[in-house]
Amino acid sequence: MGSFNFATNSAEAILNVQVEGTMSEEDAGRFIQEYNQTVSQFDPSLYDIVLDCTKLNVSTADVLPMLEQCYLLYQQSGFKKVIFTITKSPILKMQLSRVARSTKLENYEIIEV
Repeated sequence: MGSFNFATNSAEAILNVQVEGTMSEEDAGRFIQEYNQTVSQFDPSLYDIVLDCTKLNVSTADVLPMLEQCYLLYQQSGFKKVIFTITKSPILKMQLSRVARSTKLENYEIIEV
């Protein structure tokens, strides 16, 4: 089971998102709903979104379409930059990069810690 948490930092114009565990389709649905509620409270074009994926497991094939949907949301919201923070995991990095390419998300960065 996956979990997530949203925290808006207005002073630094950053939306911090912590994602952990293994996301199910149900988790992804709740994530999208809460994401939309959170982002409706500010102008995303003035913000970066920083996704802490250091405790996130590689997604299974059945959840990938939901992950792609999230990337499309980040793109449509118009964030200045989309930053993914991960632990050194070549597989997760490859998966996140592949989804970014397939959704044409260009303003992203993956930081390994």
